[in-house]
Amino acid sequence: MKCPICGKPVAPKDNPTRPFCSERCRLIDFGNWADENYTVPAEEAAPSLDEMDNSSSSHQEDHS
Repeated sequence: MKCPICGKPVAPKDNPTRPFCSERCRLIDFGNWADENYTVPAEEAAPSLDEMDNSSSSHQEDHS
């Protein structure tokens, strides 16, 4: 198995930093997630009930 950050071989399964080769590469990966450099594809969420209520009330006409 290769380290996903630097590509070096990863030590055996008892390695506490697995799947990374070192603590440094583990922290680089953590930083990438924290900086939002990675994305996870997802479907757009359906609007919440509050959003739907606000949207419909702003489109209603005043008939008074």
